[in-house]
Amino acid sequence: MYFCHTEKMQASRLLSVLMLLQARGRMSAQVLATELEVSVRTIHRDIDQLSAAGVPVFADRGRSGGFQLQDGWRTRLTGLTEPESRALFLSGLAGPAAELGLGDAVASARLKVLATLPPDWQADAQHVNARFHLDAVDWFHSAARTEHLGAVADAVWRARRLHIRYESWNGVRERDVEPLGLVLKAGIWYMAARSGKGAEPRTYRLSSILALSVSDQHFSAPRTFDLAAYWQESTRRFETGVYHETALLRVSPRGLRLLRQFSTAVAEAADKTAEKEPRGWVRVSVPIESVAHAANQLINLGADAEVLAPAALRARLRLTAQRLVKLYAGRGRVPRPRGS
Repeated sequence: MYFCHTEKMQASRLLSVLMLLQARGRMSAQVLATELEVSVRTIHRDIDQLSAAGVPVFADRGRSGGFQLQDGWRTRLTGLTEPESRALFLSGLAGPAAELGLGDAVASARLKVLATLPPDWQADAQHVNARFHLDAVDWFHSAARTEHLGAVADAVWRARRLHIRYESWNGVRERDVEPLGLVLKAGIWYMAARSGKGAEPRTYRLSSILALSVSDQHFSAPRTFDLAAYWQESTRRFETGVYHETALLRVSPRGLRLLRQFSTAVAEAADKTAEKEPRGWVRVSVPIESVAHAANQLINLGADAEVLAPAALRARLRLTAQRLVKLYAGRGRVPRPRGS
């Protein structure tokens, strides 16, 4: 039997409604509509179709009402699709799971899932590990220390307070915190935590934690806290907050490619402000943290970039270039081989 694309989408959505009600219990039409990104009217039609198909869906009226399945009734439509099985095996790659102490659990879960798949999907699912490998650490870097990762992860799962001694930018500090979540960014683990109820969450780099102890005290995480949203906003604030000045540069095509690798903010600014010059060069305005920091970065561009402003940055690079000329023009000259 042939099903058109619309019918497939509708069948998938009906199954999603059914699974949501089974997993979460009573849900309002508005919440279902928001979850599935459809209209409330569409949800009502889907509920009618489920009822017509014999699914015992009941509607409770009132402000706290909603749709729910009959108590004790569960569907057996829980099989994985082929793309879902691939995604599950891809998400179970070694590395981060092993660092969290879940390596054995992931391996066991993969074996159980593999045993439930149809024979023609089993080989395909196993090929995921042979075709995909996750390396979260940047080039020329090693993974940061993670000796406290297991304890922090356990405290996150169990909502237990932590007493940490950590190295901050202005010295060693001690603090009692409530760990709200863990984030792996470019091979480095970070903890989102707050000092107490009502306090704003802060980010702590796990490799900066010198010592910690887990408290017997439990805490309740705020219901409104969204780890992904917090991390996105936190990184945006950090990336925009570190830049306090602007530099005007002339860069060659090669210099522009290298400049784009500095950071997302620098790359976006360079592309947005680029003005063509002769010989393929472009003039760009990019954000910088400070004159000293920018000089250390821009010296890596060599003769593929010229600083036009600010004057202090141009002078600093000129002084560095003069020192380099003096260094390489004097002692240490390689002698010519005999007979050359």
